[in-house]
Amino acid sequence: MAPDDDDLHHCRWRDEADKLRDEAKQLREEVELLRQQFASLERRVLGPKSEKMPAIEGEVRKARPTTAEDAKRLRQQNLKARASLPTEVVPVPVPEPERTCKACGKSDMKPVGNGTPSVTYVYIAAHFRRRIYQRETVACSCGKCIVTAPCPDKLADRSPYSASFIAALIVQKCEDGLPIYRMEKQFERLGIPMARSTMTDLFHRGATLLAPISARILARIAASEIVFADETSIKMQSSDKRAFVWTFLDDHFTGFVFSPTRSGSVPVTVLGESQGELMADLYTGYNAITMPGRRRRAGCLAHARRKIFEAKDNPEAQEALDLIRDVYVVEHDARELGVEGSVTHRAMRTLRSRPLMARLLVWARAQRRTHGPKTLLGKAAGYIVRNRKPLTRFLYVAKLPPDNNRSEAALRRVALGRKNFLFVGHEEPGENLAGLFTVVASCIQNGINPVDYITDVLERVATHPNADIDAILPDRWRPPDSS
Repeated sequence: MAPDDDDLHHCRWRDEADKLRDEAKQLREEVELLRQQFASLERRVLGPKSEKMPAIEGEVRKARPTTAEDAKRLRQQNLKARASLPTEVVPVPVPEPERTCKACGKSDMKPVGNGTPSVTYVYIAAHFRRRIYQRETVACSCGKCIVTAPCPDKLADRSPYSASFIAALIVQKCEDGLPIYRMEKQFERLGIPMARSTMTDLFHRGATLLAPISARILARIAASEIVFADETSIKMQSSDKRAFVWTFLDDHFTGFVFSPTRSGSVPVTVLGESQGELMADLYTGYNAITMPGRRRRAGCLAHARRKIFEAKDNPEAQEALDLIRDVYVVEHDARELGVEGSVTHRAMRTLRSRPLMARLLVWARAQRRTHGPKTLLGKAAGYIVRNRKPLTRFLYVAKLPPDNNRSEAALRRVALGRKNFLFVGHEEPGENLAGLFTVVASCIQNGINPVDYITDVLERVATHPNADIDAILPDRWRPPDSS
């Protein structure tokens, strides 16, 4: 073999060896990725609850244990709530054989004060009440004229069901996730057999009447400085593809929007060209409203934590989890001091949280150099590095939390419904469901009973002036009998 041929042979051998090494490295990374994914899936499906990601609140409590004063405050709140219940006093006399004094034998014992109270909480099941409007009929003595008092307004033509009943249907389905066929069973046990189709019609009738309320809530959210957003899927029976329910919320309202697709046109329709902050995940569907001159995107630190936790089999992951926990300790301390969302809160973040986030970024860059981009830890580190600006946006806006947990919590009612009543029929029922989710969730957010609110608003929304619709939104509504 000629010298040149020998050199060429060695070059080809080296190239082939390098190629095999690269392929072997890639295969090792893929095997490691599959191993980690399998371990993560096995932990989620088969593992004990202790193996699942602990809530950040629990991690913070380890660093800031509950004090005796906190426990006392919680007990007082519970006692106050119970004291507000309707109360009846039932006299319990001393039995006659025991009304004789054991010391002197006298039997004319007298009461001492109001007696000794013994409290019992009684459950009273929901019940129907039949109300008959006895409409007066008057006649003239001439025998040619008879007048009957008008029938009270009804929400649905020829329907005997009141606004309170429709409100109960809406709340049980939208807040409790109870499918209508289960309500049918409940009402039958109460002695009122009722067709499923009737309840379905009433449910959608309520959605139509409350549509101006839900539309105005979404408009108010769009005008807010800080908006939280997220989305989740739901099955639509008339389509093979999954539909989506989007949520948008601020400090006063929670709105929902149904869409047959996950298109970015939904955030554009809801938020338009509004300005401010948008707390959302890094889904590209939000890109159109986070352009220059519109909203500035804030990232979710809980998403980053979840990705790191999935790679917790690597010892290096614990350092990042501890750093994120310490960021939430700062948030806990701000709440305890009563300065959440203030200038003082921002100063606390600058002094304590900013160095923690800087260390987290240094950690992520180091992990990217030592772990492949397809491994779980490499993916988690890459997520933090690529999205460092959105993830640190909360450091500069005091009212902005470090995560999007509010939106995820709001979507739990959708997930509960998806589990119980499984699907929506087609697009129109989906839109009605989203509108009613909006009304019920906004009531809960403002601390008012959604059944009371919907009952009252259903009875007057048709005649209430649209220009003053804000007066009956959940943040300003007051019960009719309140002063």
